[in-house]
Amino acid sequence: MKRTKAARGGIDQLPPAPVVILVRPQLAENVGTAARAMLNFGLSDLRLVAPDFGWPSAKAVAAASGAAEILNRMTILPTTADAIADLHHLYATTARGRELQKEIVDPAGMAAAAGQQLAAGLKVGLMFGPERTGLDNEDLIQADRLVRIAVNPLFPSLNLAQAVLLCGYEWHRRTAPPPPSGLGDPPATKGEVADLLAHLLTELDAVGFFRAADRRVSLSRTIKAMVERMALSGPEVQLMRGIVKELRRGPLQTDESARLDKKTKPASESADK
Repeated sequence: MKRTKAARGGIDQLPPAPVVILVRPQLAENVGTAARAMLNFGLSDLRLVAPDFGWPSAKAVAAASGAAEILNRMTILPTTADAIADLHHLYATTARGRELQKEIVDPAGMAAAAGQQLAAGLKVGLMFGPERTGLDNEDLIQADRLVRIAVNPLFPSLNLAQAVLLCGYEWHRRTAPPPPSGLGDPPATKGEVADLLAHLLTELDAVGFFRAADRRVSLSRTIKAMVERMALSGPEVQLMRGIVKELRRGPLQTDESARLDKKTKPASESADK
């Protein structure tokens, strides 16, 4: 039996996600980079409406940088109505649209609502407009909600693929597993930390570190706050206690250091012995 090569990016194993619709895109490169952004974040269904370039396009494939399978499965349609005909809910990205009196959400709000709609077995689309002008009112009026990406109001222009990427990121973030915390051992108990602090303060008292009673009160609080901020694990607390214990014991006497110490003792001290 001949083995078939799995599609790159696990495209065949991706869960249901919004359809991405690019309306009248002007540059093939932007379609390619949008496809790459889609596969980065688990979106696989791409539809083009009346693109302003011929297809197939080597520029789009090159710009997709490994996400060509998105382009291979892409559909091209003549009108927006054709592209959205099978969808139950449609979100449209725009920097305008207040005059349309439609609900406006950010990409995170879109992702949350779309996730619920898809879970209910409905088909959802996310629509983007041409690079130069964005979606016109005839397109926007067909959307159920408008998506507005928070940008610098004095320079709101986004590249098409950037807009797809930002929306795709929010879509993926809602289902992606949290990043590893980086924690190894579990944190020490409050009792273990309290014992470490008591041990440390006792040894500091023994060497006269605080010098005065009022100084001891303020410095003890500072030391306690510092240790609490360290968020030590149980083994780390034990290590710290071992360090304090060894410092209190003083330098280790090796055979060589003992011999040198004996040589440097005053003659009177030797005579007494």
